[in-house]
Amino acid sequence: MTRNRLVRPALTIAAALLAASCGTAATGDSGRTNAAAEPATTTLRTQEVATLAQPWAATFIPGTSLLFVTEQAGTARIIDTSSDAPRLVTISGLPAVDAGGQGGLGDALFLPSEAAPKLDRRTIYLSWVEAGAGDTRGAVVGRGTLRCWVANECAVEDLQVIWRQTPKTSGRGHYSQRLALSPDGQFLFIASGDRQKMAPAQDMAGNLGKIVRLTLDGRPAPGNPFAGQPAPADQVWSLGHRNILGLAFDEGGRLWGLEHGPAGGDELNLIRAGANYGWPVVSEGEHYGGAKIPPHSSRPDLAAPALSWTPVIAPGGMIFYRGSLFPGWRGQALIAGLATEALIRVGFDGERPRELARHPLGQRIRAVAEGPDGAVYLLEDGARGRLLRLTPAP
Repeated sequence: MTRNRLVRPALTIAAALLAASCGTAATGDSGRTNAAAEPATTTLRTQEVATLAQPWAATFIPGTSLLFVTEQAGTARIIDTSSDAPRLVTISGLPAVDAGGQGGLGDALFLPSEAAPKLDRRTIYLSWVEAGAGDTRGAVVGRGTLRCWVANECAVEDLQVIWRQTPKTSGRGHYSQRLALSPDGQFLFIASGDRQKMAPAQDMAGNLGKIVRLTLDGRPAPGNPFAGQPAPADQVWSLGHRNILGLAFDEGGRLWGLEHGPAGGDELNLIRAGANYGWPVVSEGEHYGGAKIPPHSSRPDLAAPALSWTPVIAPGGMIFYRGSLFPGWRGQALIAGLATEALIRVGFDGERPRELARHPLGQRIRAVAEGPDGAVYLLEDGARGRLLRLTPAP
């Protein structure tokens, strides 16, 4: 479908507050949704660009208008957002994935240092889920080369696994598998979920429930807070995480992680080296069966969230907006809302975040990306998830 097929004229999002229940979905956590603190007053124009099969992540190839989109089952597409009738280019050479539940082909990342407009060969990082022995699986990250040798023909070549979740476990939840590159381009950060096992988030014998920091070739980065400990502790940057689906640096170079809480207690965390964010020892939510979890205030030695939501917002991906098309949004976090079916905006007073508004969209939103012209692109969750382009209404 082209972006002109659906144009919602002057979609005014003056915000009826959301009150829907999150429910249980294969690709997200269950819990309760939260009403916005303020109505959204920005008037947006929403255009449909394409329809995809269970899309999971979207990132622009640096220096181009080409959007790279991963699909959970193990496929990926490139979409030229500068075209009024963009073609969906299928990528060959992708890894075999163990798709199901909350996992499959996950995030994609490119190096800003390779930002020449001509697309030929570029380094690409991908995350995906691989099967292990018996009924086990875990997320991995690979590095390869994206090669496009003629129009509409692209392949990932020489893809090598550089990192693995350990240990592999049963179940299909809480992989996290989000990627972020440090502002200086030197280090790769990977979000590794607790795999719904809880206790491993506090166990330094594995890397579940952690954020790890690696060199670009996958080695534990020098200067990591647990560098003197045996692997995999030497790769850990922070611990005590549940299921991080947003991982991004702000304009000041600070790393933020956005994670699902249990029943209540979704968290936006300022990620600091060596910090323990408390899961499952403390939480602002409670277990799904109603069992209480001590709050962060009971353990001041554990890092409390900078912002939390109860009822939950059920977040997908997150970016920090840097463009000029929405000048009032610059520096804000834009959060994809799953059960909230909204784009959520969070502003910052230094290191203190506050939800500003949410823009209802009527569909579960899996991911958000910023185009080279400052337009905001959203991926709907689901078997026929649309790619939407948001611009200010004329």
